Amino acid sequence: MYLVIDIGGTFVKYALMDAAANIISKGKQPIPRTNLTDFESVIYSIIDAHLLNEIKGIAISCPGTIDVDTGMIYNGGSFPFLHQVNLKNKIEKKYDLDVFIENDAKCAALAELWLGSVKDTKNSVVLVLGSAVGGGIIIDGKLHRGVHLSAGEVSYINNAIDTQTKEVEYFGLVCSAVEMVKKIAEIKNMKDTTDGIQVFKYIKDNDVEANAIFNEYCLYLAAQILNLSYILDPEIFAIGGGISAQPILIERIQWALDEIKKANPLHTANPIVVACKFQNDANLYGALYHFFVSKEYAFSS
Repeated sequence: MYLVIDIGGTFVKYALMDAAANIISKGKQPIPRTNLTDFESVIYSIIDAHLLNEIKGIAISCPGTIDVDTGMIYNGGSFPFLHQVNLKNKIEKKYDLDVFIENDAKCAALAELWLGSVKDTKNSVVLVLGSAVGGGIIIDGKLHRGVHLSAGEVSYINNAIDTQTKEVEYFGLVCSAVEMVKKIAEIKNMKDTTDGIQVFKYIKDNDVEANAIFNEYCLYLAAQILNLSYILDPEIFAIGGGISAQPILIERIQWALDEIKKANPLHTANPIVVACKFQNDANLYGALYHFFVSKEYAFSS
């Protein structure tokens, strides 16, 4: 058994998984953003509760820029107090178990590379639509990290710039699935502005207001897919995140690509866009795959 932990902005999910990637059991609980002590207390309580299962190691998916060789976390995403914290070493010393940690969006990409929608490709891009846009770039069948470990941090791509103030509009903000759902929920006077199921019901029922916002969202996303096509020229783009479970998303992205190309005939790229196989559990599968690859590398070294 392996204990796999996926640290999200609101909840931490965890699962017992075997070497064949079968989920034996799983659960989730709120994760505090208050301070490192409170944060670690929750993580340790989850590990303590699973020690009787004779786990062979712990795989972790975590926000932030991760140095996978050392386990050091930088920035920390929703958890700024994780900056320059080596969570891997802390857990290894406390429990005497092998621990490997990877960035959450890169875990999603690794899940698709291992068992998902980009399994049989050499070059691909995985985009995870959530509160921002996470990314994983696969080159020659391997996750590309870059010199400063920032390859795939597509949220920081400039979507536009105000030449007077020099302020930029970020890809991660204009293509935040959370914000898109919230906008539609607010304009439809919904009590729960996080209810994506109801929002997509409005979209599928051809609600004019909902579709205007959704179309704009997909056009922004399609424009960046075209940009990435010219830079990376991948075989396939896989779209993940909770909203990727909605078939209309891929259909509307394709519509947006076609609309942009009609209005801009100089475009020659023809990106192939598909939905990721794994949705809410993607980070669990990817973290486990990263564990196996890292463990094999450490053993061979």
